[in-house]
Amino acid sequence: MIAQPYQLYVERRDPPKNMARYYAMSIEPTLFGDACLIRRWGRIGTAGQQMSHHFEKEKEAVALFLELLRQKRAKGYRPSARLR
Repeated sequence: MIAQPYQLYVERRDPPKNMARYYAMSIEPTLFGDACLIRRWGRIGTAGQQMSHHFEKEKEAVALFLELLRQKRAKGYRPSARLR
């Protein structure tokens, strides 16, 4: 069972380079009670791509969530001013 909700939506925009990307993550429970980290990314305004990672323990999912967050912040992704 997931102890608390983990959700993230960040964007990276650079108009001179015609760059407008988003990256979203959430940790959700599976039907069997395990933790699933769902990642979505792509160009803003498109469906983009999706990847799921399944873990037996929430702690493992949170560790990957935080590592991916650190990587995205280092690349310039920031929270959106708009609500999602």
